[in-house]
Amino acid sequence: MAETQYYEGLGRRKTATARVRLHTGGNGNFTVNDKSVEKYFPRSIDQVHINHVFKVTGTIGRFDITVKVEGGGITGQADAVRLGVARALLKVNPDNRRVLRQYKMLTRDPRAKERKKPGLKRARKAPQYTKR
Repeated sequence: MAETQYYEGLGRRKTATARVRLHTGGNGNFTVNDKSVEKYFPRSIDQVHINHVFKVTGTIGRFDITVKVEGGGITGQADAVRLGVARALLKVNPDNRRVLRQYKMLTRDPRAKERKKPGLKRARKAPQYTKR
């Protein structure tokens, strides 16, 4: 059996990490943690965000995609997969950089949960003030 070539990309968002592999010569099979992308991300908006990378670069159905994702929640994982796919497509064809930058798909989202401060209930929520 001939070994297929693949391109790898790493995506992160909040506490989610996704390792994405694009296998050349594929027909568009997309698996996330050994499940189909439709089963793993049942919300259609998450599927649209992930597939938008392929639509923008014009590479729909050209690769078989396997993803290992862990940590975080559903949306954080979906955004991590999207960044990983964008970075892998950049390795496939460096000419994609301009269009991926234009749609802000190569920028890691730095937002994360803020730490809890002492004397407060959460990061910013203060205890209720009582006058008497």
